Amino acid sequence: MSRPRLSPVEYQELADFRFQIRRFLYFSEEAALREGLEPRQHQALLAIKAVPSGQSCTIRDLARSLFLQHQSAVGLVNRMEARELVKRSPGPHDRRQVILSLTPHGQEILRRLSLTHREELEHSAPQLAASLRAIMRRARKAT
Repeated sequence: MSRPRLSPVEYQELADFRFQIRRFLYFSEEAALREGLEPRQHQALLAIKAVPSGQSCTIRDLARSLFLQHQSAVGLVNRMEARELVKRSPGPHDRRQVILSLTPHGQEILRRLSLTHREELEHSAPQLAASLRAIMRRARKAT
Protein backbone atom coordinates (compact mmCIF):
# COMPACT_ATOMS: atom_id res chain seq x y z
CA MET A 1 0.00 0.00 0.00
CA SER A 2 1.44 3.36 -0.98
CA ARG A 3 1.67 6.19 1.50
CA PRO A 4 -0.39 9.27 0.72
CA ARG A 5 1.55 12.23 -0.60
CA LEU A 6 1.09 15.86 0.29
CA SER A 7 1.43 18.63 -2.24
CA PRO A 8 3.41 21.80 -1.58
CA VAL A 9 0.08 23.65 -1.25
CA GLU A 10 -1.04 21.22 1.46
CA TYR A 11 2.13 21.87 3.42
CA GLN A 12 1.52 25.59 3.04
CA GLU A 13 -2.06 25.20 4.28
CA LEU A 14 -0.93 23.19 7.29
CA ALA A 15 1.79 25.74 8.05
CA ASP A 16 -0.72 28.59 7.78
CA PHE A 17 -3.17 26.82 10.10
CA ARG A 18 -0.45 26.22 12.66
CA PHE A 19 0.62 29.86 12.33
CA GLN A 20 -2.95 31.05 12.96
CA ILE A 21 -3.22 28.88 16.09
CA ARG A 22 0.18 29.97 17.33
CA ARG A 23 -0.65 33.63 16.71
CA PHE A 24 -3.75 33.33 18.90
CA LEU A 25 -1.81 31.45 21.59
CA TYR A 26 0.89 34.13 21.53
CA PHE A 27 -1.79 36.79 21.95
CA SER A 28 -3.28 34.80 24.85
CA GLU A 29 0.06 34.36 26.61
CA GLU A 30 0.88 38.06 26.26
CA ALA A 31 -2.56 39.07 27.57
CA ALA A 32 -2.07 36.86 30.63
CA LEU A 33 1.37 38.33 31.28
CA ARG A 34 -0.06 41.87 31.03
CA GLU A 35 -2.50 40.87 33.79
CA GLY A 36 0.43 39.63 35.87
CA LEU A 37 -0.39 35.94 35.39
CA GLU A 38 1.61 33.04 34.09
CA PRO A 39 -0.16 31.81 30.94
CA ARG A 40 -0.81 28.47 32.66
CA GLN A 41 -2.50 30.32 35.54
CA HIS A 42 -4.88 31.89 33.04
CA GLN A 43 -5.58 28.44 31.57
CA ALA A 44 -6.25 27.10 35.06
CA LEU A 45 -8.65 29.92 35.92
CA LEU A 46 -10.57 29.25 32.74
CA ALA A 47 -10.63 25.48 33.30
CA ILE A 48 -11.96 25.90 36.85
CA LYS A 49 -14.59 28.44 35.79
CA ALA A 50 -15.72 26.27 32.85
CA VAL A 51 -16.73 23.33 35.06
CA PRO A 52 -20.47 22.76 34.53
CA SER A 53 -22.85 23.99 37.19
CA GLY A 54 -23.37 21.43 39.93
CA GLN A 55 -19.95 19.89 39.37
CA SER A 56 -16.68 20.70 41.06
CA CYS A 57 -13.07 20.90 39.95
CA THR A 58 -10.45 18.88 41.79
CA ILE A 59 -6.71 19.12 41.39
CA ARG A 60 -6.88 15.83 39.46
CA ASP A 61 -9.46 17.38 37.09
CA LEU A 62 -7.30 20.46 36.63
CA ALA A 63 -4.20 18.35 35.94
CA ARG A 64 -6.10 16.35 33.33
CA SER A 65 -7.52 19.50 31.72
CA LEU A 66 -4.10 21.16 31.44
CA PHE A 67 -2.15 17.99 30.57
CA LEU A 68 -0.08 18.27 33.75
CA GLN A 69 1.28 15.74 36.19
CA HIS A 70 -0.55 15.84 39.52
CA GLN A 71 2.40 17.33 41.39
CA SER A 72 2.74 20.09 38.77
CA ALA A 73 -0.94 20.95 39.19
CA VAL A 74 -0.44 21.11 42.96
CA GLY A 75 2.43 23.56 42.50
CA LEU A 76 0.34 25.64 40.12
CA VAL A 77 -2.55 25.74 42.59
CA ASN A 78 -0.14 26.65 45.41
CA ARG A 79 1.09 29.67 43.44
CA MET A 80 -2.44 30.67 42.51
CA GLU A 81 -3.66 30.32 46.08
CA ALA A 82 -0.77 32.48 47.32
CA ARG A 83 -1.93 35.18 44.87
CA GLU A 84 -5.53 34.79 46.09
CA LEU A 85 -6.76 33.65 42.67
CA VAL A 86 -8.20 30.33 43.87
CA LYS A 87 -9.21 28.71 47.09
CA ARG A 88 -9.22 25.11 48.20
CA SER A 89 -12.10 23.48 50.05
CA PRO A 90 -12.50 19.93 51.30
CA GLY A 91 -14.78 17.70 49.25
CA PRO A 92 -18.34 17.37 50.56
CA HIS A 93 -18.28 13.55 50.61
CA ASP A 94 -14.58 12.87 51.04
CA ARG A 95 -12.71 15.47 53.03
CA ARG A 96 -9.41 14.25 51.58
CA GLN A 97 -10.56 15.49 48.18
CA VAL A 98 -9.64 19.10 47.37
CA ILE A 99 -12.19 21.23 45.51
CA LEU A 100 -10.95 24.31 43.68
CA SER A 101 -12.90 27.51 43.18
CA LEU A 102 -12.08 31.01 42.02
CA THR A 103 -11.84 33.86 44.47
CA PRO A 104 -13.52 37.17 43.57
CA HIS A 105 -10.06 38.46 42.57
CA GLY A 106 -9.48 35.43 40.32
CA GLN A 107 -12.94 35.83 38.79
CA GLU A 108 -12.33 39.49 37.97
CA ILE A 109 -9.00 38.82 36.28
CA LEU A 110 -10.54 35.97 34.30
CA ARG A 111 -13.46 38.20 33.26
CA ARG A 112 -11.10 40.85 31.90
CA LEU A 113 -8.97 38.29 30.08
CA SER A 114 -12.02 36.56 28.62
CA LEU A 115 -13.39 39.84 27.26
CA THR A 116 -10.00 40.61 25.73
CA HIS A 117 -9.86 37.14 24.17
CA ARG A 118 -13.37 37.46 22.78
CA GLU A 119 -12.39 40.73 21.09
CA GLU A 120 -9.27 39.12 19.62
CA LEU A 121 -11.28 36.16 18.35
CA GLU A 122 -13.67 38.52 16.58
CA HIS A 123 -10.61 39.72 14.67
CA SER A 124 -8.65 36.49 14.18
CA ALA A 125 -11.35 33.80 13.94
CA PRO A 126 -12.14 34.41 10.26
CA GLN A 127 -8.49 33.77 9.29
CA LEU A 128 -8.28 30.72 11.52
CA ALA A 129 -11.55 29.32 10.16
CA ALA A 130 -10.52 29.96 6.55
CA SER A 131 -7.23 28.18 7.13
CA LEU A 132 -8.99 25.16 8.64
CA ARG A 133 -11.59 25.10 5.85
CA ALA A 134 -8.81 24.97 3.24
CA ILE A 135 -7.27 21.93 4.93
CA MET A 136 -10.60 20.18 5.37
CA ARG A 137 -11.68 20.87 1.78
CA ARG A 138 -8.53 19.21 0.46
CA ALA A 139 -8.82 16.34 2.98
CA ARG A 140 -12.37 15.57 1.81
CA LYS A 141 -11.20 15.51 -1.81
CA ALA A 142 -8.44 13.05 -0.90
CA THR A 143 -10.86 10.49 0.57
